[in-house]
Amino acid sequence: MSSDLGKIAVIGGGNIGEALIAGLLKAGVEPTSIFATNRSPERSSELAQRYGILTGSDNVEAVTDASMCFLCVKPAQILEVIEEVSDTVARHDESTAIVSMAAGITLAAIEGAVSAAGTPLFRVMPNTPMLVGRGVHVVASSRFVDEEKRAQVLGVLAATGRVVEVPERLIDAATAVSGSGPAYFFLLTEALVDAGVSLGLPRDVAQELAAATASGAGEMLMEGTSPAQLRHAVCSPAGTTVAAVRELEESGLRGALYRATEAAAARSAELGE
Repeated sequence: MSSDLGKIAVIGGGNIGEALIAGLLKAGVEPTSIFATNRSPERSSELAQRYGILTGSDNVEAVTDASMCFLCVKPAQILEVIEEVSDTVARHDESTAIVSMAAGITLAAIEGAVSAAGTPLFRVMPNTPMLVGRGVHVVASSRFVDEEKRAQVLGVLAATGRVVEVPERLIDAATAVSGSGPAYFFLLTEALVDAGVSLGLPRDVAQELAAATASGAGEMLMEGTSPAQLRHAVCSPAGTTVAAVRELEESGLRGALYRATEAAAARSAELGE
C-alpha cells in the first residue's frame, strides 16, 4: 500500500476502529497521518500511546483536510456524525471519501446527510476477524466514486482482510453471510467443544481440538475447493464422519442456517429504515 494517502480520519476508536488503525500501520502508513476520535479521553490516550497516532474528541478537527473518513461508530450514530462533519468536508479542495462501517445505513441515507453534492460515499460491512487481519469487507459505493478514490479506500480496507465489492442491493444478504457469519462458526465450535466434553474429553483438550480443526478447515476452504467436495473427501463410505453428518442433516442444520441468514438479512434491512 502507498504510504502517501494523505490524512485519514477514523471516527470511533472501538474494536473496528482500532483494527483498522493497526492494519494501516502494519501496511506502512505513517502514524501521524491518522487522526482517531473517541468520546473517552482515556481511550484516546490509550490509542495515542499504543500506536503513535493523533487522537482527540473533535470530529471536525479529525476530518479537516482528510482524504478519507472512516465512520466506525454504531449505526444509530452514523448520520449524526456525518451531519456534524459535512460542512467541513464540503470546504475541502479535494474530495473526501466518507466510509460507513456500520450495518443497515444505506447510501441514500448517507447522501441525504452530506451537504456537498458529489461526495464519494462507501458503505462497508466488515466482520470481526479484521481484528486479527483476516476480515471480510463487503463494499458498495456511490455513483460519485472515481477509480482513484475507490483504489485508495479499498486499499485501506485490504490492510485488515479481504475486500468484496457488491451492488448495494446485495449488502443485506452479504451481512447475513459474512458480517454475522463469524458468530455462526463460534456457536458451532462452542457446541463441538461441549459435545467433546460430554464424550469425556477434558474441556481444554476439546477446546484445542475444536479451534484448531476450525482454523485448518478454514484454510482448506480458502484454497478454492468447494465445501461440498471437501466434505465428500472426509466422508468415507459407512464411516464415522458420514454417520455424524447424517445426524446433522436430519436435525435440520441446513434449514436452521437458511432461517438464521434470512433473519439476519431482515434485521440488517430494518436498521436502515
